[in-house]
Amino acid sequence: MAIASRIQKRVLASFAAAAAAKLPEAAVAAAGVEAAEVPSVQVQEQAQAQGGQVLEFGDTERLFAGERSTSLVRTLAVLQVLSVAPLVDVATAALRSPAVAGSALGRAAARATAYQHFCAGETAEEAAAAVRRLWRGGMGGILDYGIEDAEDGPACDRNAAGFLAAIDVAAALPPGSASVCIKITALCPIALLEKASDLLRWQQKHPSLRLPWKAHGFPVLCESSPLYLTATEPPALTAEEERELELAHGRLLAIGERCAEYDIPLLVDAEYATVQPAVDYFTFAGALAFNGGGRPIVHGTIQAYLRDARDRLEAMARAAQGERVCLALKVVRGAYLARETRLAASLGVPSPIHGSIQDTHDCYNGCAAFLLDRVRRGSAAVMLATHNVESGQLAAARAQELGIGKGDRGLQFAQLMGMADGLSLGLRNAGFQVGKYLPYGPVEHIIPYLIRRAEENRGLLSSSSFDRQLLRKELVRRFKAAVVGRE
Repeated sequence: MAIASRIQKRVLASFAAAAAAKLPEAAVAAAGVEAAEVPSVQVQEQAQAQGGQVLEFGDTERLFAGERSTSLVRTLAVLQVLSVAPLVDVATAALRSPAVAGSALGRAAARATAYQHFCAGETAEEAAAAVRRLWRGGMGGILDYGIEDAEDGPACDRNAAGFLAAIDVAAALPPGSASVCIKITALCPIALLEKASDLLRWQQKHPSLRLPWKAHGFPVLCESSPLYLTATEPPALTAEEERELELAHGRLLAIGERCAEYDIPLLVDAEYATVQPAVDYFTFAGALAFNGGGRPIVHGTIQAYLRDARDRLEAMARAAQGERVCLALKVVRGAYLARETRLAASLGVPSPIHGSIQDTHDCYNGCAAFLLDRVRRGSAAVMLATHNVESGQLAAARAQELGIGKGDRGLQFAQLMGMADGLSLGLRNAGFQVGKYLPYGPVEHIIPYLIRRAEENRGLLSSSSFDRQLLRKELVRRFKAAVVGRE
């Protein structure tokens, strides 16, 4: 599709204003994650006709070209079921039950439903086959080995081996077709990450505190961060804990070195607030080691639903410029809304999350604009992970306005497998690089991932009908075409 040559000045002006605006200080309620009001297909078509949209969704024949009708029917059926919030709640509760999740029947039910729709298989080889299918269709894949938090060193070693295996599989795929996603909570015992995060928060409040294990000064916190999560001075790490921290650092460096060898982007997931400072500390240790010379290898993550997101982003940009490394980041809205809200309420402190969903949207769009400006200068790389159609439109318009080439490795978009396929295809058809997150692993290991996805995307699944509208429109068109063809 030819990209519109002119973008409405109002759209670009609002995006530029979001890039410059500071985050609001006040909050009155917990913010949603992705559950924005999504424009209907008709509204999108009207905007396109007026020349105000970069992405086209009206021509579903072109949008879904190459997609089999059986696949569209299955996707529509799954999304329709998932739009029934009480049903999702019941299924999530069932998956939480050890009696259900641990039974052969429970695993079989999960495999035949949510697992099949949202996951790429049980092995890295099955996930690689999914990447090849996507690549033939003009998109890439992000290999996401589906494991959760590690409790001890042996578990961390097993997880590191799994991540290294994923990188080797990605290296055998067509160049540029695959990235790899990892979790620091799978490489370092969770209790140690919590303790290190406490110490980093305390040092932010008391800069004179010396942390002998700290190897770099890249900023992971700022004055607007939730420093109140560490109310009293925490104990120092023991010699054994420092040794375990160093082992975790070694695991990350081994993974980063393998990615750098094969030139494969490494995406580090964000986590919940109690461990995020340590996660960022590790992530930027990897960035300092492998992102020199303008190479965007190690990507951290900015969660736009957090009040301190913009302040921390600006501090990261200044530090990366000072260190002469490429600032590589994935921008998401956030994944731990319920957890962060419960924790803040239990402590009697303000939530670290924005006070409204609109504040979250504004922050996301502002962070995206901030980074796109730096992509244009060649000092940053960004993966915009979003299911929000408006954010996709705004970012695409801004990229076009800045003259960022469609093949520029510094800009990619991403969506989860099985979700926001209309947005993914629209971005692909407009010439942008798009990747789908492909979680894989044994069903019993993936169940926690499925529960988390159901929780964090609950509002999106129940309130957004955009993809279902597109699917219905295309299926009706195909049915009519088939009927006419028989006459």
